[in-house]
Amino acid sequence: MKKTVVLVVLFIFPLVAYLFFASGVNNFGRLPILTENITSLESFQGDAVLNGKITILGFLGNNIDERKGNVFNLNQKIYKRFDGFKDLQFVMVVPEGSEEKVAELKGELGTFSDTQNWNFVYGDPSDIERLFKSLQTDLSLENDLFTAHVFIIDKEGNLRGRNDDEDEGMKYGFDTSSVADLNNKMRDDVKIILAEYRLALKKNNADNSE
Repeated sequence: MKKTVVLVVLFIFPLVAYLFFASGVNNFGRLPILTENITSLESFQGDAVLNGKITILGFLGNNIDERKGNVFNLNQKIYKRFDGFKDLQFVMVVPEGSEEKVAELKGELGTFSDTQNWNFVYGDPSDIERLFKSLQTDLSLENDLFTAHVFIIDKEGNLRGRNDDEDEGMKYGFDTSSVADLNNKMRDDVKIILAEYRLALKKNNADNSE
């Protein structure tokens, strides 16, 4: 009996603890909704839509050449890790007239990964500002319509994030200039929302089979 207890303490408990802390599930619950029903992409040029997809939404602004580092960080730390989930898309909002710069950026991204789920939509400054304001965050766009932060939007068009982050309290977005933020927080939150929808799908399939 004592040997069994010792084995449990030495091997089983550490394994359970590891799975708990490495699971990436924020209290094993849903990722909180911070803002409901953000503005749709109807007024933007491009094929992407928000409803029906889990979206990583970003705003690249006018100076795309200066923001490539942010995009490459996001590509390496988040996109490549979760590429293959058909319900997940990456949507970057850019001003109209940026088509050539976007084509150049996608070409460079293509040397590192498949760019199929990278989507770019084009709008005028007022539409871009309207979309950003609909997120209702404590962040702001720079004068060139750029922010280093990207946002998780669920399939119903709601902004998801953290309402009890240990560093920020309300955490609306993730800083693409910070590898630590992408690795330590965004990666976990993307896991959570993907798991949430997978569990919901399994439940629906189980209910329908009864």
